[in-house]
Amino acid sequence: MDIVQVLEDLQAIWDWILIEKLHIPHNERNMYAAVLVVPETFDNREIKEMLSVVLKDLGFGLAVVHQEGLAAVFGNGLSTACVVNIGAQVTSVICIEDGGALPLTGKTLPFGGEDISRCFLWTQRHHQNWPQIRTDILTKPIDMLMLNRLKETYCEIKEGELDSIAVVHSYEDGMPPGSHKTKLTALNVPPMGLFYPMLLVPDVYPPPPRSWFHDYEDMLEDPWHIDFPRRPDMSDTFYPNVNVGLPIWDGYPVFSAKPKKEEKVGLAEAITNSILLAGRIDLQRKLFCSILLTGGVALTIDLVPAVEERVLHAIPPNEAIDTVEVLQSRTNPTFAAWKGGAILGVLDCSKDGWIRREDWINNGMDPEFVRKYKDSYYLQAQAMCYMNS
Repeated sequence: MDIVQVLEDLQAIWDWILIEKLHIPHNERNMYAAVLVVPETFDNREIKEMLSVVLKDLGFGLAVVHQEGLAAVFGNGLSTACVVNIGAQVTSVICIEDGGALPLTGKTLPFGGEDISRCFLWTQRHHQNWPQIRTDILTKPIDMLMLNRLKETYCEIKEGELDSIAVVHSYEDGMPPGSHKTKLTALNVPPMGLFYPMLLVPDVYPPPPRSWFHDYEDMLEDPWHIDFPRRPDMSDTFYPNVNVGLPIWDGYPVFSAKPKKEEKVGLAEAITNSILLAGRIDLQRKLFCSILLTGGVALTIDLVPAVEERVLHAIPPNEAIDTVEVLQSRTNPTFAAWKGGAILGVLDCSKDGWIRREDWINNGMDPEFVRKYKDSYYLQAQAMCYMNS
């Protein structure tokens, strides 16, 4: 799927939502303003294309762009935090200080909630606990939704064995949905993939290709083309009995960081590396005590103490830091960024970032406005730079 098709699909989806759900016809949208909350992984060309869809194709009168991390901080009533956003396919980490993102602290990990769900399915099949049904998460989205629900309900981070009885649903072609009562086992293995990416080896159930990422040479590389090598002594059927304290977890290889933003490290190392890049020791200490988990995976039972313990152990011994704390989210972590985006949309401090439809279409921006954002840490700067190029 190329970028043109992606943008057409995006426009069609948004247009359907605006008409069918929000009842805003095209001829009235010039009276509305749109707030785009985008991941830190988006580059200026992706942002530009999305702004063009919003302003040109959908017809909004105004638009503004904000980062997910910054929006999540505002959604929790904070101004400074290390934001860890565990999405469906990608996990991002970035530090926010006094309402501004610190770009050098940005980290991107090529795994997320869907990878945990794939690991969940692989684990059950490995233990021969999965019913004899055709569960195809690549071609049947309803199967992925079912796996996500089972993962969210039963998976947690816990020492020892973790089993449960659950109902698994089947959706075979041409047949009514079926229900299968089954015993699920090793339910604490999949979420541990956040700390040990080897558990989320993508060659077991690879996600669909995302070749359109390669349309622009300066876009991020396709995260699913990263190879997580298996150890030579590890067979396809190997799976350790999970125990958070077992030395076997620490025997997994530590992957070195790529020169770009994607990294082959676990969550604890990514958080630690991000905060240490913030610079000042006083800020580092504050950020280590202000870790904010967002995204649906943040609701995983006992993820918070696991993050605190593992980040603390990931801090190099020569660093004068001995306290790590994950903040309790003041809103549902799944929607924190969207709540923050709504807040940012009405704050006076963000009013200079709004882009008028006429200016965008005519490529005519005030030079002082463009110059201001070229020197800014705000994400809008990336979109603004294209205007006069």
